Amino acid sequence: MLEDWQHVTAGNGGATAMHAPQPQPRPVVKRRSKRRSWIIAGASIVLVLLVLAGVKGTQIAAMIKASKSFAIPPESVTSAKVEASEWQASRSAVGTLIAVRAVTVSSEVPGMVRRIAIESGGFVHRGDVLVELDKSTEEAQLAASRADAELAKANLERTRTLRQSDYTSPADLDAADAKAKGTAANVAQLQAVIAKKTIRAPFDGRVAIKQVELGQVLGSGTPITSLQSIDPMYADFWFPQQALAELNVGMRARLRTDVFPRQVWEGQVETINPEVDVSTRNVRVRATFRNPDGRLKPGMFANIEVLSPDKNRVLLIPSTAVVYAPYGDSVFAIEEKKDPAGKTSLIAHQKFVRLGERRGDLVSVTSGLSAGDTIVSSGAFKLRNGAPVVVRNDIVTPSAELAPKPVDE
Repeated sequence: MLEDWQHVTAGNGGATAMHAPQPQPRPVVKRRSKRRSWIIAGASIVLVLLVLAGVKGTQIAAMIKASKSFAIPPESVTSAKVEASEWQASRSAVGTLIAVRAVTVSSEVPGMVRRIAIESGGFVHRGDVLVELDKSTEEAQLAASRADAELAKANLERTRTLRQSDYTSPADLDAADAKAKGTAANVAQLQAVIAKKTIRAPFDGRVAIKQVELGQVLGSGTPITSLQSIDPMYADFWFPQQALAELNVGMRARLRTDVFPRQVWEGQVETINPEVDVSTRNVRVRATFRNPDGRLKPGMFANIEVLSPDKNRVLLIPSTAVVYAPYGDSVFAIEEKKDPAGKTSLIAHQKFVRLGERRGDLVSVTSGLSAGDTIVSSGAFKLRNGAPVVVRNDIVTPSAELAPKPVDE
């Protein structure tokens, strides 16, 4: 703001002078300096961006050049040959072991236990005494019945003698004969009751845990123990109805159980059920196996294999060579490939296969491979189609066996 007048006090007498107002200059120099600074800063940023772009472009060009000359290193794998062999045709199923003869021993008549002649888990023969019940009352009644029977028999003889002399009527003879027969029947009845008081084994077998004790009063039908005949042993299992065309009585059967993985029981098919289950369309089959050592127990489950007399020609590969996938199983075949320079290298070529039966560490191939083909036996999970490989069969790997056995530590 400009003042109209300005009073100036002079130093020589305090005289006051009046001066006209003067206009102030504009800040032109400051605006030019600020514009120059912005121009320099912008030029610097552009220069930095150009330098960074040049460096990054050089790096990308170097990477593209390196990628053209880069080669994927080969994967180390082991190989195996596709072998042609013959397998005996078979069908497998899971079965249940059943005793040839099994019964729950019980008392037919009531009574008190006087003697137990068995031990839990013991072996008994047919006719061996298992348990004896108290029979003192029946023995006393038997003595009286025998006396009555002897008297009736004597009366019958006298009546017959008198009848021959015509001293008695026919009715007297008939009455004496009926009396003799009635007393003899009473004796036989008491003898049968006394015999039932002694409970015997109906067949050879092994008894289970006993369920009675001395002095226990048993009612009619009270269980005493279970008796099982375990040699031979039945195995019941189911096959689909399509197997009926191949099944025959007398075919060889093989049994294995996880309880004794190293032992195999040999047997044969004994019965094929004449009807098919309407709900499952399966047929029940029964095979018989010898069990002299008693290792097989009723109620155990087992893996049953029924062997056919026919043999099928199959192609075998290790199961470790198969790459399982939802869209199809495949293996990698090892093939030779020459580069433009004439150098030979090995590549893995993926082939889809159809698998058949599996036994042990081996699996059969029904299509997709030929006998003599070389395939990757281990390490296939890390391969892709056309990947370079190097075969390292010197690497120690478990061998594929038809019947592998665990090694004891």
